[in-house]
Amino acid sequence: MVAADIPDNVSRVVLKPHELPSNWRQVPAPPGLVSIGESFAAERKSAILVLPSALVPSESNWLINPLHSEFAEIKMHPPQPFRYDARFFA
Repeated sequence: MVAADIPDNVSRVVLKPHELPSNWRQVPAPPGLVSIGESFAAERKSAILVLPSALVPSESNWLINPLHSEFAEIKMHPPQPFRYDARFFA
């Protein structure tokens, strides 16, 4: 997991659960989700793609496109380990 300081003026697209395939929380992830990420990266229309978390849908995951021209405005922090809490599996 990586934290970042992202200025408000950096472009972003926010997708809500109803904008994703109906099976977006399926395990393993459905192939349709890959195409969303690939299009985001290839089109370079925005630097950030904000998506609901499959674990906690009220939270978000932010995908950052390092090939976007605004990437230089983002300050990345060192990676931190992410460990699942065993209670998720109880």
